[in-house]
Amino acid sequence: MRRRELIGAVIGASVWPLCPRAQQAPERMRRIAVLQSLAEDDPEGTIRMAGFWQALQQLGWTEGRNLRVDTRWASGDADLYRRYAAELVTLAPEVILATASPTVAALQMATRTIPIVFAHAVDPVGAGFVDSLTRPGGNATGFILFEYGMSAKWVELLKEIAPGVTRAAILRDAAIAAGTGQFGAIQSVAPSFGVELSAVNVRDPGEIERAIAAFAHTSNGGLIVTASPLVTLHRELITRLVARHKLPAIYSLRRFAITGGLISYGPDIADNFRRSAGYVDRILRGEKPADLPVQTPTKYELVINLKTAQALGLTIPPNLLARADEVIE
Repeated sequence: MRRRELIGAVIGASVWPLCPRAQQAPERMRRIAVLQSLAEDDPEGTIRMAGFWQALQQLGWTEGRNLRVDTRWASGDADLYRRYAAELVTLAPEVILATASPTVAALQMATRTIPIVFAHAVDPVGAGFVDSLTRPGGNATGFILFEYGMSAKWVELLKEIAPGVTRAAILRDAAIAAGTGQFGAIQSVAPSFGVELSAVNVRDPGEIERAIAAFAHTSNGGLIVTASPLVTLHRELITRLVARHKLPAIYSLRRFAITGGLISYGPDIADNFRRSAGYVDRILRGEKPADLPVQTPTKYELVINLKTAQALGLTIPPNLLARADEVIE
């Protein structure tokens, strides 16, 4: 028995005979489920979920005491999304946390009654997850990763940090609506910055490697790495290839810049997971997802990796450094 449990048992045994009326009935055990888009051993998933569990605990929910949790990790596999969604629905949880757009889609194919809270999704209205942002209307609600218009900012920042870029490869998942939407937003502003675009799909590692290698053969190129579960899943490969070919690149996730990427601009996804716990709590206490508005990010983070900039021979403009939320040296 662990020390903390032993102390608790001793204290409980000494107090019980003196105050039998103080004993409370065991708390009702509630059941939730989590469908993860990442792999179980992915540290990014661990970081995101840590904020979710901490926020839930602050709201009075503890796994094993008053909460039973069933989790599935789909590792970016479309077949696993569908299989695990069906499994979780069969377990009849009171609410399901979906961690990305593909998991929401799979879950809504399996159920239109069990409440779903999505920690991040791009364009949930366009994807058909909700009727509107203010009145979701169905069994799902949650948090937007970002609005498509933010994607245009990546072109501006890439040109600001690497003015010589005249061609940009856009890494995106064309199989999801968010891949098309982000590319469209980038496409709408690229000509004004003198940047020619080409699309690179991220279906599998081999395709990513071949496309980046081919793109790197010509000069004045840079990369814009959009947001998707597959991009997150293959992030180590992407950053390694970018470093090998010495390409300036901008990413949608902070973790890319921390692990060697040049620059990132995007939402604080961990904060979305913390806020998602609030919606799970409200649903467990009786509110309906149809009445809980979809919320947008509260902050976007700009992170610059100076070490990578130096390796690429780039000088970061002082005004860009001043705007950065984090500078990695």
